[in-house]
Amino acid sequence: MCAKQDDADVPPHHGAGTERDTDGADAFEVDEEVQHALDRLTLLINAAEALSSTLEVDQGLRRLCRTLIPGLADWCAVDLLDDHGRLRRLVVEHRDADVTSPGLDEGLLPPVEGSAASVARALLGVGPVLLTDFPPPRDEDDPLRLREKELFERLAADTAVVAPLRARRQVLGVLTLARTRREARLTEDALSLVEDLAHRVALAVDNARLHAEAQHTAERLQRSLLPELPTDGPLEVAARYRPASATARVGGDWYDAFVLPDGAMTLIIGDIAGHDLRAAVMMSQTRNMLRGIACDRKEPPGKILARLDAAHHILYPHQTLTCIYALVERLGADEPWLLHYAVAGHPAPLLVTHDGETRFLTGGRGVMLGVEPEVHRPATTDTLPPNSTVLLYTDGLVERREEDLDRGLARLRQHAAALAREPLTTFCDEILEGMAGGGSDDVALIAVRTAPPHAGPAVATP
Repeated sequence: MCAKQDDADVPPHHGAGTERDTDGADAFEVDEEVQHALDRLTLLINAAEALSSTLEVDQGLRRLCRTLIPGLADWCAVDLLDDHGRLRRLVVEHRDADVTSPGLDEGLLPPVEGSAASVARALLGVGPVLLTDFPPPRDEDDPLRLREKELFERLAADTAVVAPLRARRQVLGVLTLARTRREARLTEDALSLVEDLAHRVALAVDNARLHAEAQHTAERLQRSLLPELPTDGPLEVAARYRPASATARVGGDWYDAFVLPDGAMTLIIGDIAGHDLRAAVMMSQTRNMLRGIACDRKEPPGKILARLDAAHHILYPHQTLTCIYALVERLGADEPWLLHYAVAGHPAPLLVTHDGETRFLTGGRGVMLGVEPEVHRPATTDTLPPNSTVLLYTDGLVERREEDLDRGLARLRQHAAALAREPLTTFCDEILEGMAGGGSDDVALIAVRTAPPHAGPAVATP
């Protein structure tokens, strides 16, 4: 641009001044067109980055509007149709942050049917439309048109463009861009840019909704694979599952609990490597296989895990998993509760007494399943004090990328000690919330609480 100004200041030579002036003007116009195209491309790239930076629709649209201000508009609004066909204003962003704030102009809008509002016309697929004046509504019984008029007046719109958000042959909502300054009015030249922008916004919204739907379906599948817990007997059992926040919300973590025919309570926690549908399906099949082995053989935990390892090696070679298989029982009403357990590469169970003392149960440890099917599986037995809690959990509860594992285990002991006398359901809820909030891995946990002394019938030794 500076070179062209220099050319304009140079006097003509050899009678060719007219031709040089014409060439300079043409070059100036070409540069303006190139700059205009670059500005448009930059705006679209920035908009795409804002939309792709998150899968949360509200957050992505707010970032988009902040990207468009003030380059394309002085204020921006996005309205979307919800699952019930109602129009909801999700975002209103203004170049002056004091003019509006989240929630001031946002929320559910009046019904669309029969309205003459520009957003209602846009939902019919009309647009993008340039608005240069904002006459009052003719029908006072048009609440959506009144709401729209109120927004344009309060935010001092001089010109506006209203465009439908179309994706997969359906209109998902409306994008509104407005200028408040007469010297920077929106014109017909902006319509093609806004149309392209609206198409990108619609695709991003549609993809985010499809992702959310897939997550919801996957989580429902995962939870349907988890068992119902036994509710009868002197032992109280509670369990929780939280899907990973950064995956398809399915994985290989599982828990299980059931009562054997001889009255012993079985507790199981496991984790199959992987965070996908395949891992979830394999988890369900492994859980059912372990149930069958446990009910059929009625053997000590070490032998049960050895049989599961042999079967797993045949059916799923080269697939590893960790697991704890435990039995809780007592010989009589006056006898202490006993925990028989075997651990295959899994985090150690945590024992929490009624007084808040905690310790990890480190016995009965062996390698994970799927590594050496012929290896001996040790088991051990610990005595459980009355009113004590045993917590089994997967590694997502204590592992964090930014901290050492020992620190995560120490945090677990601190949380559990503080919750020792809380009801078991509260104990599990608070442990999950305090330890697994925002984690990138799925988490399963199951806890059993022994009864007070002399409570409940005697349970036979398995």
